[in-house]
Amino acid sequence: MHVHAQPFAYEFDLARTALVIIDMQRDFIEPGGFGETLGNDVALLEAIVPACRAVLDAWRDAGGLVVHTREAHKADLSDCPPAKRLRGKPSLRIGDAGPMGRILVAGEPGNQIIPALAPLPGEIVLDKPGKGAFHATPLHELLQQSGISHLLFMGVTTEVCVQTSMREANDRGYDCLLLEDCTESYFPHFKAAAVEMLRAQGAIIGWTANSTQLLEALRSA
Repeated sequence: MHVHAQPFAYEFDLARTALVIIDMQRDFIEPGGFGETLGNDVALLEAIVPACRAVLDAWRDAGGLVVHTREAHKADLSDCPPAKRLRGKPSLRIGDAGPMGRILVAGEPGNQIIPALAPLPGEIVLDKPGKGAFHATPLHELLQQSGISHLLFMGVTTEVCVQTSMREANDRGYDCLLLEDCTESYFPHFKAAAVEMLRAQGAIIGWTANSTQLLEALRSA
């Protein structure tokens, strides 16, 4: 099947394609979480949840493979480099106690995926210690075991974890599509720039499309 995308149509086989949902965690999306303590307007990220849910529901109905990621560290922070934890001057740092438990620590309430997009049994859920979904995770091996060659991306934030993951995927040979209305940044102009960079020069990193275009392709199939 194909999706009307930019810079040209995106072709994929459902059986060889996975939906990758990046870091839709309470600490990033919900008021009172880590994202808000950094001074960000989380309402921007909350706004994409309905579109993400519509895609997730349709993808599940079609029988497609689903991957969820969480940016998460071990309780002892042994997988969190000091350069990451100590960067900047936030009021709370990774590992500190926040309103939803310890910030970006696996198993804490704020580190969980928001209820609207909660994983179902059998879906892949990966805790990643870095920005990219492939760094220090078994994602590539799991995708190869399932015969996956194409990836659809949604999640947050566009210019950090989503873009990094998409670039990692491109380097590993995957054809990637970013769903523009299913990704967001705390800084809208960063999202706009990232989207343009990803699809520039003939889809140098990948394609972009609106979720309605994907849903139409699924319905047509």
